[in-house]
Amino acid sequence: MKTEQLALPSVRGKGIALVLTGATLWGISGTVAQYLFQRQGFSPAWLVDIRLLLAGAILLILSGMKNPKRIMDIWKTKHDAGSLVLFSLLGMLAVQYTYFAAIDHSNAAAATVLQYLAPVMIATYLAIRSKKLPTSWQFTAILLALLGTLLLVTKGNIGTLSISGLAVFWGIASAVALAFYTLQPRSLLARWGAVTVTGWGMVVGGLSFSFIHPPWLFQGHISFQSLMAVVFVVIFGTLIAFYCYLESLKYISASETSLLASVEPLSAAFVSVIWLGVPFGFEEWLGTFCIISTIAILAKKTN
Repeated sequence: MKTEQLALPSVRGKGIALVLTGATLWGISGTVAQYLFQRQGFSPAWLVDIRLLLAGAILLILSGMKNPKRIMDIWKTKHDAGSLVLFSLLGMLAVQYTYFAAIDHSNAAAATVLQYLAPVMIATYLAIRSKKLPTSWQFTAILLALLGTLLLVTKGNIGTLSISGLAVFWGIASAVALAFYTLQPRSLLARWGAVTVTGWGMVVGGLSFSFIHPPWLFQGHISFQSLMAVVFVVIFGTLIAFYCYLESLKYISASETSLLASVEPLSAAFVSVIWLGVPFGFEEWLGTFCIISTIAILAKKTN
């Protein structure tokens, strides 16, 4: 009996450690991307292409090692194939490009916080679809999200933007894309598993984007530091972060996972301030807190 009581906290602790690791790596990778864009002259389009193609190929290889035939079966039905293409273009590719574009026009901290408006958008969409008014908790979350966004983009000075209009546009577009990315592939994930769906989503998204921006059209300063930064974004900020996040779902609930994943904008903000010297004042931190608190409210009230 004592052994079981000791084992449970250790299993839960493992899940918490995994999701915190994954979310922190996501946040740091956003700051590393900012370093590549603003200090090494890399283009967001090139990094999106490379990240999707390399990470997607590795995920499909890992999935194929377990069951080589299964990774192709997803294309055998028109419904699943069409749904996967839609997810690849409007979900996977869209969320990657809009997020990196927001970073390029502002900084990783602001872009990541704006992207975390997605849970509020999801809650609002589900309330509208079910023809129900938002609950008092959902309404509180919406107000906090709006207040947080206002503080983040104006520094509390209404009528002026502390980040560019393009940064705001791409940041909110990133939240919309993330909401679609979260809602659209549910049936695919249930039937085919997250590794296969995400792997194909990345590969199809990367290949499609290659027609618009071929990966061999490179711009930027090549150095050991910049190459290591690209490796970090692909390996640590994509593959390992993704694995940790998925693995955590085995040990803790999805609502707890989404709540703990809100450490991502905090890690992006801290690393941006400490490493890249991004100015982040009281108003920005307060806005960040408001937006992250909406995730805590929504996660708690959907348990």
